[in-house]
Amino acid sequence: MKAVFLALAAAMAAPLVLGAPKDEKTKATKWKITGQLEEACSCNAACPCWFDSKPTRAMCGGNQVLFIQKGNYGNVKLDGLAVANYAQSPENQTMMDSFGKWNFSTNYIDEKANPEQRKALEAIAAVVLPSNNGSKNFKTVYVPITRKIEGKDHIIAIGNVATFTGHLVEGGLGGSSRITNPPGADPLHHQYAQGKTTKMIYNDSDQNWDWTDTNYMLGTFTLDSDQYAKFVAGLAQKMAKKEKTESAEKK
Repeated sequence: MKAVFLALAAAMAAPLVLGAPKDEKTKATKWKITGQLEEACSCNAACPCWFDSKPTRAMCGGNQVLFIQKGNYGNVKLDGLAVANYAQSPENQTMMDSFGKWNFSTNYIDEKANPEQRKALEAIAAVVLPSNNGSKNFKTVYVPITRKIEGKDHIIAIGNVATFTGHLVEGGLGGSSRITNPPGADPLHHQYAQGKTTKMIYNDSDQNWDWTDTNYMLGTFTLDSDQYAKFVAGLAQKMAKKEKTESAEKK
């Protein structure tokens, strides 16, 4: 896990200055977003990647979609916008251990966002997802991102390249089944409701996914720049402690 902490800390430590006014170039722009996470992947439910285990299939291919109900990046309002990321791990490797070496990572930015909002969403995605650090094969695309809720089904569409439909599964004692603080948890994934997809299709980034009955997750979030600064500091402390332990064991 040492490599994981190093990669994540490096990815998240970069200041979010994209789109910031000239007099703020030397400091990170403050931001805050509130909304819902829609997530699905090729693994069986529940996705083992969040427990630092190998994926169900040879590779884990999946998405994270943030629907922002209310948000801001500095003075830039982000209410009602969305941002998504699709990525895939190398064969027979966990998502965590292969971070930085994923087969691809593609960001999808809500096309209805204006230029300032697009820069803000890209900057936040670089920290929250963190998509542009997961793979050298990275690109950003501007597309419509929509969601419909029909009964228990959540239907998400990413332009004309991706769709997935997910529903929650019932817990053994009733209500929805929830996962809290998995080993791979970050502020976005501190808790989420567990579900399954009905259908998951993706045709972009040289991929042709067409899966059913795979992992689906639904979460709510309130995230901000200060929270992620603390998260990065916590990762740094874990790294330092682990390195100290490893050094002592070698003596």
